[in-house]
Amino acid sequence: MIGKRAIFLAAGGTGGHLFPAQSLACVLRARGYEIELMTDHRALSYGNEFPARKTHIIASATPKGAGLVPKMIASAFIAWGVVYSSLVMLMRRPLCVIGFGGYPTVPPLLAASVLRVPSMLHEQNAVMGRANRYLANRVDCVATGFPDVGGLNVQTRSKARYIGNPVRPAALAAAKVPFNSFDARFQLLVTGGSQGARVMSDIVPAAIEMLSEEERSHLHIVQQARGEDEARVKAAYEALGLSFEVAPFFADLPQRIANAHLVIARSGASTVTELAVIGRPSILVPFPFALDQDQAANAQLLEKSSAARVVSQANFTPDWLANELRYAMSHRDDLAARANAAKSVGREDAAERLADLVIELIERHTLSETRA
Repeated sequence: MIGKRAIFLAAGGTGGHLFPAQSLACVLRARGYEIELMTDHRALSYGNEFPARKTHIIASATPKGAGLVPKMIASAFIAWGVVYSSLVMLMRRPLCVIGFGGYPTVPPLLAASVLRVPSMLHEQNAVMGRANRYLANRVDCVATGFPDVGGLNVQTRSKARYIGNPVRPAALAAAKVPFNSFDARFQLLVTGGSQGARVMSDIVPAAIEMLSEEERSHLHIVQQARGEDEARVKAAYEALGLSFEVAPFFADLPQRIANAHLVIARSGASTVTELAVIGRPSILVPFPFALDQDQAANAQLLEKSSAARVVSQANFTPDWLANELRYAMSHRDDLAARANAAKSVGREDAAERLADLVIELIERHTLSETRA
């Protein structure tokens, strides 16, 4: 054992998995626990913001592809990841292991199962992901980010607890910002999630061009665009004489959401959760090619509360969007009502609730060991 025993958090290396893990880590650190992170190399691109005393890069791979060879290669990576994770856990004796989804969580959670380390999954989406479905029967508890989650079998449902999705401290700070009174320009935020979305670069500038010069003069656009799309989006807005900011990534996205009158976005779990906690109206375009259609399910939370307009990518056309923007800009009371509706379904205390569940798991395991 090296120093004080830690809680291990395992997460895939994208923002959708890392951000809720980071939020939990902040709460647990504040309660006096040490944190270690198990993830893949993609997490390194987010810098050193994760409050862990150590980060372990785990070998893993997504078992996709129809051929035998890709599956064998993925299995070999996962097997090595299990061996490495087991060695780390034997040396450092974690108090428990909490998985947040993505295939990099598979080796650590399998190792925890073999070594009888208490473990838990947190499912951010409204449909359980494939990695979490594979692991669900091997963990002690499953926390969910949405009240209704598809893809849970009978055994998993019996140990599922609705907690909500933890949000970053920056999102909690942004949640304190009241909805803008429209004294200045109409603030439009366009984001495609941590990986970007090309459809936003294709459709939004074309829709803006369809607005009148008078309508465009009241706009300020903040848009996330992939690196390969950034130049053409900037050129389109410059040609229209717009006030705008375009970049591949905004580190301060929660504050950008708080500043917005309307957000156009994908409907990943983190995006939907932050829109709800911060309380902003949105147009959501679920990613259409997901096998489980999890983004379409996520979007229902805000659609049912009347906070969001949800449109399929096939129907997300420049003409449709131009009409939506005209309506939004001329019905600002409606936007304020939608902002309140979003806020009504947000759970600001999700990280605290999840931390309570983690500590409950540790204490239950400690008690059972004492009795044994």
